[in-house]
Amino acid sequence: MHPRIAFSEVPADHRSPLMALHKTLDASSLGKTLVELVYLRVSQINGCTYCIDMHTTALLKAGLDNRKLATLMHWRETAWFDAREAAALAWAEALTRCADGWPDPALYAELERQFSRAEIIDLVYAIGLMNALNRTAIAFGQGPA
Repeated sequence: MHPRIAFSEVPADHRSPLMALHKTLDASSLGKTLVELVYLRVSQINGCTYCIDMHTTALLKAGLDNRKLATLMHWRETAWFDAREAAALAWAEALTRCADGWPDPALYAELERQFSRAEIIDLVYAIGLMNALNRTAIAFGQGPA
């Protein structure tokens, strides 16, 4: 797809807060790999090919097990994902699909078992950020290079 609006045309005061949050989340105690995994899953759900390509590339560069990349869309059916990853992915899916209904309270209970309150806050913001960036990329007609 030909870009409708290039990211370089977006005013800096629009981009800067999102990029600052992105940088903060990359440095969070969640770990960059878990954050990227969540970004990729959210991008898959939203169908943002630009972001899917970007986060797949980042995860490959970080050395993520290829089995996780190959099975991410069906992570519940594999043994590759640990309890923290599973809780984060379940929460990411529930928040990304919240138009289908509020997340099951059991998902939040599992978050509390796996993450600190500060990490849950970071995870929620990572999910929200990626949903915003996916919609921006789609609206501006960004596709893979």
